[in-house]
Amino acid sequence: MTTNVKPVALVILDGWGVSQKTEANALALARLPFYNSLLRTCPYTMLSASGEDTGLPDKQMGNSEVGHMNLGAGRIVYQDFTRINRAIRDGSFATNPVIAQVLHKVRSTGGRLHLLGLLSDGGVHSHIAHLEAILELVKKEGRPPVFVHAFLDGRDTPPRNGLGYIKSAEARMRQLGVGTIATVMGRYYAMDRDQRWDRVAKAYAAIVEGTGVHRKSAEEAVTASYVANVTDEFVVPAVIVDQHDHPIGSIDDDDGIFFYNFRADRARELTRALIEPTFEAFPPFRLTRILPELISERGLKQLRIAETEKYAHVTYFFNGGDEKTYPGEDRVLIPSPRDVATYDLKPQMSAREVADEAVRRIESRQYHLIVLNFANPDMVGHTGNLQAAIQAAEVIDECLNKVISAMRRIGGAVVLTADHGNLEQMVDYETGQPH
Repeated sequence: MTTNVKPVALVILDGWGVSQKTEANALALARLPFYNSLLRTCPYTMLSASGEDTGLPDKQMGNSEVGHMNLGAGRIVYQDFTRINRAIRDGSFATNPVIAQVLHKVRSTGGRLHLLGLLSDGGVHSHIAHLEAILELVKKEGRPPVFVHAFLDGRDTPPRNGLGYIKSAEARMRQLGVGTIATVMGRYYAMDRDQRWDRVAKAYAAIVEGTGVHRKSAEEAVTASYVANVTDEFVVPAVIVDQHDHPIGSIDDDDGIFFYNFRADRARELTRALIEPTFEAFPPFRLTRILPELISERGLKQLRIAETEKYAHVTYFFNGGDEKTYPGEDRVLIPSPRDVATYDLKPQMSAREVADEAVRRIESRQYHLIVLNFANPDMVGHTGNLQAAIQAAEVIDECLNKVISAMRRIGGAVVLTADHGNLEQMVDYETGQPH
């Protein structure tokens, strides 16, 4: 290692936020002796990780993608969510060439238009207002038959809000005279990003083949799921059928497909299953002069390390939404657990393995910058299980001790931060639902 450059570790605690309230605050309830010792002995400040400070609309909560992209860029990066909102407001959305191309295709072939996406106002992967804008545009441009394949959230929204989104979307479709919900399913199936193709296969089968649980309406599908105590994220793919038990809106060869999620990482697998050639209506800006680029230009070595669930965040998103690897950049992927359906069943996830590998790499003294993500605060936080969240935080305290002690032994510095919050509020204080 170059002797005149002090090594630095940027340790990102995913979903580790700050709140003055202690109720349902996993970080206030957990035993965190090492982390609390850092607060007593090291300088620190609080950063805003949401809204306009991260390039999102005002009051919009932050998320992992946005946090990592801003950290890597070292400046505010205006997000796709914000750009699409702006396009809807200024009218340029109606003239978007990719949307126009899809509409032209279905009109010329006599096909139908299928709109796929997360039916949610969470603003992390999609927003219901964008679906409504597409429906309004379709009405204006000639009304080909439109079918909506609705993916329910339950992670970035409360776990039983899906029925309300279904009712709202159907009311708007009736008002416009455009659109019918053809399938309903949880994002667990339609938005996997960890190559769990068995889940994606069930989503594909429902959308394309009409295979799955048959229901007479979208409301019936969600209500039946709630009765079985299955919440939004995990709703088994349901196919809406007519009085003859035939699927009303399966995808055919001459049909057009528009995936209205604005975030790519959880849309890739299903998109790949549906069609290989992809066209982005809002291609991302290319960011330049970002931290990884500057480190590489100076001939310094950098390491990215995370487990599967957040690997894309320390690589693709930290690199400004670019898949490429910079000269001098090494990457380490630690597999996330695959033996549990939800991470509250294994709240440590692979944090200890990430920490142990990070320590080994630190002790090799070959890296000038180490970017490390601990995934389990956020991933366990999303389950809504407070006790599991407390356990996740306590594991992180143990792992921080290992990593920071190793950096101190080699004379390095550590920047400890988060990309956004989660564990600090595990319930919605107004409704009492998991937050």
